[in-house]
Formats: sequence, C-alpha cells, structure tokens
Amino acid sequence: MVKHIVLYTLKEGVDKEEAVKLIASCLEPLVGVIPGLLKMEIRRAYQGMDYALYSEFESRNALSDYAVHPAHLAAKEHFWHLLDSRVAADYDV
Repeated sequence: MVKHIVLYTLKEGVDKEEAVKLIASCLEPLVGVIPGLLKMEIRRAYQGMDYALYSEFESRNALSDYAVHPAHLAAKEHFWHLLDSRVAADYDV
C-alpha cells in the first residue's frame, strides 16, 4: 500500500472554506471509480498550508495510474486554477 499526502496553498483572494468544499466534492467521489484508489480525504489545514489531501493506493502503479486517469484529470479542471503551491510525499506501508 502507498500513502499519498499533499499539502496545498490557495491563491490569494480565494474563499478557502468554499474552495476546500469544492475540491473535496470533486476528488473524494473518485474512490471506487479509479482502480487502486482506496481512500481519499480532503480537509482544511492550519499552520501554513490551506488544505491537505490524504489518500491511500493499492500500489505505486495505482498511484501513477491515478495521476493520469481521465476521471482525475476531469475533476482537477474544476479547481486547478485556485491552487498556488503544493508539496507532496508518498510512502510505502
């Protein structure tokens, strides 16, 4: 299993509460749609970043496939323009 954690900042002027709700509504339903995606949580963060994405995948290949999956790419179109920066870390369990 692979755990995938990403921390994001949103662009200045973006309503952070509404943006996080939008992002969660786009990405969390992908569990069960994208093969190998086992869990997805999007939550508002504090102490430096605006929100955190936590997800679990069956394997490194499943994570790679998720990145280019059409459903994921379509979901990102709804919010990608709101993002300013991101930092990611993946690790095997």
